[in-house]
Amino acid sequence: MIRFLTSGESHGKGLISIIEGFPSNVPIDEGFINSDLKRRMGGYGRGRRMKIESDRIEIFAGVRHGKTLGSPIAFLVQNRDWVNWTDIMSPQPNPKGAQKRLVTRARPGHADLVGALKYSFEDMRNVLERSSARETTSRVAVGAFCKLLLAELGIRIYSHVISIKDVHVSPEQLEAVSIDKVPQIESSALRSCDPSLDEAMKAAVDGAIERGETIGGTFEVRVLGAPVGLGSHVHWDRKLDGRLAQAIMSINAIKAVEVGSGLDTDPYGSEFHDEIFYNADKKEFYRRTNHAGGIEGGTSTGGEIIVRGVVKPIPTLRKPLRSVDLATKEPFKAQYERSDTCVVPAAAVIGEAMAAIVVAQAVQEKFGGDSLPELKRNVKSFQEQVRGM
Repeated sequence: MIRFLTSGESHGKGLISIIEGFPSNVPIDEGFINSDLKRRMGGYGRGRRMKIESDRIEIFAGVRHGKTLGSPIAFLVQNRDWVNWTDIMSPQPNPKGAQKRLVTRARPGHADLVGALKYSFEDMRNVLERSSARETTSRVAVGAFCKLLLAELGIRIYSHVISIKDVHVSPEQLEAVSIDKVPQIESSALRSCDPSLDEAMKAAVDGAIERGETIGGTFEVRVLGAPVGLGSHVHWDRKLDGRLAQAIMSINAIKAVEVGSGLDTDPYGSEFHDEIFYNADKKEFYRRTNHAGGIEGGTSTGGEIIVRGVVKPIPTLRKPLRSVDLATKEPFKAQYERSDTCVVPAAAVIGEAMAAIVVAQAVQEKFGGDSLPELKRNVKSFQEQVRGM
């Protein structure tokens, strides 16, 4: 199984990742991976940190002459801002100046207080450095590796923003979304499939900036070309929709996940469920609708997989919220550290990465294979088996 670990703090030297169980002979395009890292840093409403960093991976192991070896892949993304934090983030004991930046004031909505209580920290910087969304840089890079693997199998993944605060893509526009719209989505400052909404979405962000506020929204990730049979109904932890939901929910600021039309409670059952048909010429089952989001009984149907993430307004505000000091127990208004106003477009890119990781794991679980050629043979054999049923 493909597994990965990430290590590193927001203002540490860098972010280190290791991917284990990745098949051999998968062509690796560093430019593609770096472009996904750049996409994560974009979007209207991002903060100053995005102007400081210029994320690129440096591969240390597991890739030779442009292809994976089947051994663990190790790579680094350096933090350029580290030069300004060498004393504060030093691994050495009692570094000069570190006490001046002791963090004891917990910010509501962050992991600061619960992390300090759980791990017995007096300085909450030990928590906020790791709980920072900076860690998702590693996940986007891991997801890009998985996208390259999935692309070899004809599986493609893209995302777009459905809403920013109270500005929503219309149901008609949502119905018309397809992978052909990716260039249009990527050219939008808010990664919207409807360019007519760009100015309204920007205005919502600008209004929040003026108020010292932050705003959230919703994004959608779509997976094309996933074969039938990924995931399983036999155990709770093998259900593909459950695994996708957990992966999307693990992204910073995500507070709800929807698969297909899962949050639409208005239709009757006869209107909601996707009726099944059979194409005798292609020898395949198909559905004319996709309310299930490409997953039934925890298993992929062969249709487009659709999963959405709901992003809360991030909690780092210039308009301070009330809290309590960990050391003195005195009330105060939460301090502000540079941050974003709206992260929905970036969260969508991270959502792509997490979906790619889960689907790649499910593919490997279903089809096995130590190398890409073996994996391709196994997928082809299963597809022929399904057509013969």
